[in-house]
Amino acid sequence: MNESTRVAMWSGPRNISTAMMRSFGGRSDCAVSDEPFYGAFLKTSGQRQPMADEIIASMDCDWQSVTDSMRGPVPGGKPLWYQKHMPHHMVADVSIADFPDHRHAFLIRDPERVVASYAVKRVEVAADDLGYARQLEYADRVAQMTGKAPVVLDSADILRDPEAHLGALCAALDIPWDAGMLSWQSGQRDTDGIWASHWYGRVVETTGFGEAESAIIKLEKSRQAIADQCRDAYAQLSEMRIRL
Repeated sequence: MNESTRVAMWSGPRNISTAMMRSFGGRSDCAVSDEPFYGAFLKTSGQRQPMADEIIASMDCDWQSVTDSMRGPVPGGKPLWYQKHMPHHMVADVSIADFPDHRHAFLIRDPERVVASYAVKRVEVAADDLGYARQLEYADRVAQMTGKAPVVLDSADILRDPEAHLGALCAALDIPWDAGMLSWQSGQRDTDGIWASHWYGRVVETTGFGEAESAIIKLEKSRQAIADQCRDAYAQLSEMRIRL
């Protein structure tokens, strides 16, 4: 692995994205960053999400400054930097194209499950809040940038067999496997965004990946309509996913 490898993981909300950040944080060679564009997104979009004012006040909200930081020196001088990103946060001129030297990957989850989980935390949710269309756009962009198929993982596959799928992810990203990715200490991290108190209740208690997901739950009509809007993009991304 070359020095200062940067991995950008693009995930929608209410996925296992924080558990994946914990997983990479369990490596001895890896620094992690938690949704660095969240403050800029909230300031630009005006969305009144939980803790919006506190998040904006706590973060660098300048798009170009954040971009420069994500391309700059790796925290702690680590050889690997895992950056957790949300594609639907990218509402300014900055995009995945501004990170040509990163190694990009995409984390997806069945939209019915995402809607069900997200609705627990917010009264309202729209398809644009879930990021599937932007994920698909970015996956296509990465294919154009690299000339290779994008690296896509489904959270259900990871939960079913974490070691096998994380190993495949490392191979696809050309980084060494580290068994430290399979477990971690419980509790919050200094690297967690301040929104952890609202969003990370369950993952803070974990010491590893959870059990495989059970049969899909049934949504009420209005929420099913939102999931249906995301279905085509999810299906296209799923076709690209790592299969073992």
